[in-house]
Amino acid sequence: YEPAYKIHNPRAINLVCDATFYGKRKDKLGTLVFKDSITKEVLAWKHIQNETIKDYKYLLTALINLGYTINSITIDGKRGLYKAFEDYPVQMCHFHQKRIIQRYITKHPKLQASKDLQKILLRVTSTNETIFSKKLVTWYETYKDFLNEKTLNESTGKEYFTHAKLVSAYKSLRTNLPYLFTYKKYKHLNIQNTTNGLDGGVFSPMKKLLKIHNGFTKSLKLKMVDEYLVSYKKK
Repeated sequence: YEPAYKIHNPRAINLVCDATFYGKRKDKLGTLVFKDSITKEVLAWKHIQNETIKDYKYLLTALINLGYTINSITIDGKRGLYKAFEDYPVQMCHFHQKRIIQRYITKHPKLQASKDLQKILLRVTSTNETIFSKKLVTWYETYKDFLNEKTLNESTGKEYFTHAKLVSAYKSLRTNLPYLFTYKKYKHLNIQNTTNGLDGGVFSPMKKLLKIHNGFTKSLKLKMVDEYLVSYKKK
């Protein structure tokens, strides 16, 4: 059995891009997917072992060569993607940004500085870049000395940030700030501010399908994914 071929209708599109992995960890089995948020159509995908910038560039080039016009790209903030997509309006997924910060300061932070940073982040969807930037600057000025506190590792003789995870959370927001409000700068394009259309809309049903048939060989799993993505339509 061979899955059907993808039929293309080149046009202007808003891309939402993300990768998902399935199966056992040793299998290194995953798929990178590009979806148009305007029509909800899955346009291109590539089976991967590891998520690399090269794979993203490959799919982008393939769509351009097919005649598509790229209006915007929504991504999860993977390092290196901003530079790879620098010719297009890029939106950082708000959901992934919240998850990154949560990973550093937890869902229920105890430090007051962490609580205040979390409050700023929770308003990201209801504010604009100017206000968000000012609040972030004010937060940093308030806790600058606290953030710069260092602890000496007696065994190595080296110093490290006492609140390293909080520092990392702040740096993440500073790095991604230019891409958190792209969807508001280009309102006429109707850019998606999350990759949820892929995570929940495409990947979740696909993984359920694979789980039902978890006895399939690797090649059959990939064929099933191909068939699913070729025929995918927003229900």
